[in-house]
Amino acid sequence: MALPTLRLIAFIIGILLLVLAVGMAIPLLTLLQSPQPEVFSAFAWSALITLGAGLALVLPGRPEQTHFRPRDMYLLTTLSWGVVCSFAALPLLLVGRMSYTDAFFETMSGITTTGATVLVGLDDLSPGLLLWRSMLHWLGGIGFIGMAVAILPLLRVGGMRLFQTESSDWGEKVVPRSHMAANYLLLIYTGLTGLGFFAFWVAGMSPFDAINHAMASISTGGFSTSDQSLAHWTQPAVHWVAVVMMLIGSLPFMLFVATLRGNRKVLWHDQQVRGFIGFLLLSWLVLSTWLWLNSDYDWSVALRLVAVNVTSVVTTTGFALGDYTAWGNSAMLLFFYLTFVGGCSGSTAGGLKIFRFQVAYVLLKANLMHLIHPRAVISQQYNNHRLDEDIVRSMITFSFFFTITIGVLALALSLIGLDWVTALSSAASAVCNVGPGLGPVVGPAGNFSSLPDAAKWLLTLGMLLGRLEILTVLVLVTRTFWKH
Repeated sequence: MALPTLRLIAFIIGILLLVLAVGMAIPLLTLLQSPQPEVFSAFAWSALITLGAGLALVLPGRPEQTHFRPRDMYLLTTLSWGVVCSFAALPLLLVGRMSYTDAFFETMSGITTTGATVLVGLDDLSPGLLLWRSMLHWLGGIGFIGMAVAILPLLRVGGMRLFQTESSDWGEKVVPRSHMAANYLLLIYTGLTGLGFFAFWVAGMSPFDAINHAMASISTGGFSTSDQSLAHWTQPAVHWVAVVMMLIGSLPFMLFVATLRGNRKVLWHDQQVRGFIGFLLLSWLVLSTWLWLNSDYDWSVALRLVAVNVTSVVTTTGFALGDYTAWGNSAMLLFFYLTFVGGCSGSTAGGLKIFRFQVAYVLLKANLMHLIHPRAVISQQYNNHRLDEDIVRSMITFSFFFTITIGVLALALSLIGLDWVTALSSAASAVCNVGPGLGPVVGPAGNFSSLPDAAKWLLTLGMLLGRLEILTVLVLVTRTFWKH
């Protein structure tokens, strides 16, 4: 790879570090009411170190006449997430309450919007640290959307090409005018966060808890300000606001852009959105009926418990309202299946994404028809788009390596000494960016603090692979990538 290209990558990463340094100053504002010298010092030193590193990369300037090829974007994406996480972990490390392994795990979980945590005693934790964790979610969420707009269309695995709206020629202008897309996305993302803050506040949360949960829910992250997660608040309104915010965060943000530009019906007319909402409603109905019949809960309570927990898992947010693993083995297995679903393509959610299941159904139906009518010419369409060979091939490749990654990661965790339930559910929740796993150790009533350091590093890698949709990272280990 040419030296000017590496310099340009370093320049862009330097800009990201400068933004991160400015972000580190925001938690300091929470310390004005309750001064905590050790936390103030941790954020101050972290901001200075990050600022210095950013300036060191930016001051040499941007090299002239250097253009990014698609493969250069893959390296930039992977390096930027790794470097940003390394510096974003500094406040957690310098406070002195955790090792660098734990700090990096927590940071990667935050910025990939996974929501797995190694921290306990959140109710008594410094407000500055709580706000920083939520900010990592928020920055990671908008970062992933930006990456999807700029990079995943080149990989042909993210689904953005399939779901660009056809109205007002927006689909033709997403890539050549990416700065316009970024402006729209930032405006919508910030506006929805503000709306979530107001809704949580009105529902019964304090302003501080409301802003944290607004950032965590719109980014489908899942970090809470309490060890009990949403169960800490008994007001049903809080739980339903969380459901709505998680749902919004898991919808395609490019369709919000189209809506903002005047196409009021684009969201509901999108096949992916309708399929996703329909799947959620059906899951709520089936599981809440089952819970109502097999427990002492009233129907309304059962529906609320199911709606929060199912939506949290399907959208890969990670909030919890009670321990749903205590509902029985059938419910626990169902939640494990839901771990893989994910939200819509082009959202902040992780997982396989609902459109891949829909496309798989289209392919299955076409293949069955071909078996019945071998000479028939069968049109394969999804969302009014023809499924060409490249899209099908990329979807099959991604799905295969997605499954293989979870299997290999689970095997590695079991070799370290984890039981099979903890190993398999941890691997799935990390790669799907869900957060909590299953069982008493990493389930919704536990956390990841008791895992050995080797397991935490493996899960950290799983989070990164899942957030970047695997192929973005795997392409870097090919020999062809590094050839001129």
